[in-house]
Amino acid sequence: MKCRTVGVYSTKGGVGKTTSAVNLAFLAAREGYSTLLWDLDTQGSATFYCQQRAKVKGGVKKLIHKKTDISKVVKGTAYDNLSMIPSDTSVRKLDLFVNEMKNSKKALKRVLKDLKQEFDLIFLDSPPGMSVLSESIFYAADVLMVPTIPSTLSIRTLETLDEQYASLELEQNQIIPFFNLVDLRKKMHREILEIYAQDPRFLSSFIPNASIVEQMGFRQAPLLSFNRASKASKRYLELWAEFGRRAGI
Repeated sequence: MKCRTVGVYSTKGGVGKTTSAVNLAFLAAREGYSTLLWDLDTQGSATFYCQQRAKVKGGVKKLIHKKTDISKVVKGTAYDNLSMIPSDTSVRKLDLFVNEMKNSKKALKRVLKDLKQEFDLIFLDSPPGMSVLSESIFYAADVLMVPTIPSTLSIRTLETLDEQYASLELEQNQIIPFFNLVDLRKKMHREILEIYAQDPRFLSSFIPNASIVEQMGFRQAPLLSFNRASKASKRYLELWAEFGRRAGI
């Protein structure tokens, strides 16, 4: 299988980006794919969920500038087939480090080149916002999963992302949005889901706003490693299966 790089990204924070990245990477690994999860977010939540120490040997600058062997910063996890590059404090300056590089937009893609020989799937847990780093993630990702809350503002940020991809001359069909933190008690959520059910770009599977997902922080573990029966767990299984079909995995 040719390695695929999956960016999990949103301009907005608080949309469930990291929980999505961790759970999808876990499901990929559970299916037998050799999977790497790279925590590029300064908050380091994915690192915390996977019970990793927030430390990159030599710091992110040496990693990005290829002055350290990237394979030496890849850590094993408690889960078969799932490895990780954790976040650390130097990630705060990652934008600056990337910007220093020649052809900075493709910096991350160059760093990932060697890793793609070792893994089937690489998930990038991306920080929110638009930056030099986010552009580098866009260039590195074969597909970009975009968790989207069913609200007018979140839909607007997705439109902004489309415009950004167009300005970079990237294929907009690489963007795969799905609805997350869905509360069907809310009229707006129901209405937006109904409207975008007609949009073939959106995955039909969605993730509910559920307290069981919040337990990932308490347990420091992917949801499906400790719960398989909840509605949220079943939705993640559906999302992973549909995403796999769409992305050709």
